[in-house]
Amino acid sequence: MSTRTSTRTYARHLGVAARAMLVATVVLGLAYTAVITGIGQLALPAQANGSLVRGTDGQVVGSALLGQSFTDADGGALPQYFQSRPSAAGTGYDGAASSGSNLGPENADLVAAIGERQAAIASSDGVAIGDIPADAVTASGSGLDPHISPAYAQLQVARVAEARGLDPAAVAALVDQHTTGRDLGFLGEPRVNVLELNLALDALGR
Repeated sequence: MSTRTSTRTYARHLGVAARAMLVATVVLGLAYTAVITGIGQLALPAQANGSLVRGTDGQVVGSALLGQSFTDADGGALPQYFQSRPSAAGTGYDGAASSGSNLGPENADLVAAIGERQAAIASSDGVAIGDIPADAVTASGSGLDPHISPAYAQLQVARVAEARGLDPAAVAALVDQHTTGRDLGFLGEPRVNVLELNLALDALGR
């Protein structure tokens, strides 16, 4: 094969490859993305845009998919709000650093942290340490779980009601209203979205 023929063959192959890459970029990188985005915006707009949650003033205050803290400037728990489960994501609830603590159940640091959390909850909510559910003192695998168990939510009812001057029965009923059952009736566990519950409390105006 002559050098000229070899060069033409190489150029032809290069042209085919370039056209194939261009077509793939347009079809898979642009058209496919546009179609999927359009379907998402039409069929599930809230989920497609991050499941954003808005406060009573209409401003975005978070996402129904991401946990956040309800503490003061010094990191102290605000008594008038239900507290989320602990977070090991970055400095806490950091969406850019999602992770668990990666500490084993016998790790001294984890054991000490759990003990401190138990003591704090026992003091703030007036309950026995043995009555504190596990999710109240341990972080989720992602560190961003927006939910707590109904047991942990109900444990906080008396404290929240007292801080807001509300009837504990009304606050307990609000927890029940914001408790989601198992998916399809058998998957997962019942759960309470902390952000949505706290916004419902704020909507009461106290």
